[in-house]
Amino acid sequence: MNYTESIHPETRIGTVHLQVPDLDRSIRFYTDIIGLQTSSRENGLAELGVGEARPLLRLTERSGARRIQGTAGLYHFAILVPSRWDLGLSLHRIAETSTPVTGFADHLVSEALYLPDIDGNGIEIYRDRPRDEWQFQDGSLRMGTDPLDVEDVLAEVGDKPPEWAGLASGTSMGHIHLHVGDISEAEAFYCGVLGFDLMIRLAGSAGFVSAGGYHHHLGFNIWAGQGVSAAPEDAVGFCWYEVVMADETALDAVVARLDAADHSREEVATGTMVRDPSGNRVLLTIERNKITRK
Repeated sequence: MNYTESIHPETRIGTVHLQVPDLDRSIRFYTDIIGLQTSSRENGLAELGVGEARPLLRLTERSGARRIQGTAGLYHFAILVPSRWDLGLSLHRIAETSTPVTGFADHLVSEALYLPDIDGNGIEIYRDRPRDEWQFQDGSLRMGTDPLDVEDVLAEVGDKPPEWAGLASGTSMGHIHLHVGDISEAEAFYCGVLGFDLMIRLAGSAGFVSAGGYHHHLGFNIWAGQGVSAAPEDAVGFCWYEVVMADETALDAVVARLDAADHSREEVATGTMVRDPSGNRVLLTIERNKITRK
């Protein structure tokens, strides 16, 4: 299927909002192990990021929240570090703290490591290869899941790396990957309505979409089961994520496509909240200092 209207090429992923059962425990993990900084905290809610940039994570505490399998929601969120050296520092930190990992991969366009947080939420930490090194075949971007040369990544920082000081300035939320109930429905929403460009389909089980030619800002899969729906309100994990657009004109264009598709939405102080066909919530917004909506 061809989709004609593309979302603004400067669109990116912003803050990811998670619900956690123990806020103190989650903050310790994300600051000590991952290297984020707590930028604000009050009334059971904390925002964590790097420096003065937009927060990468928003954590809300809900006592008694429980882990539920087999639902739509987060597969992983992906923290993009500025360089291979920074990836080496993160890998060294994870090794020296004996933090469990779930895998490593060379995706041809990027190099990545994977781990769960303290509540089982999936995390990817990765670095991009320069775009002029990306490979194309028959006009399509090539991505893979090859073994990562872990020792070579660690060698970037040498035998005596500097003392861990957290994630570097310039770190961002590179992409997010979601469980959905139906690939065709997800593609029709994210490409046909929001306007992301389809980059790769994986045999009917996953899709990867982006803005501006990036390898992917969003992945979605049916690996939690065909037909899964959103988790209940008391579940640990995913609440919503931000799609950050260049300006209000770009946001208004997407809102107009939502209305043309008769897709329900809710206007909030920071933008427009919608749900994808599987119930995953998406906050369509712009940079915070540009928001004029009431």
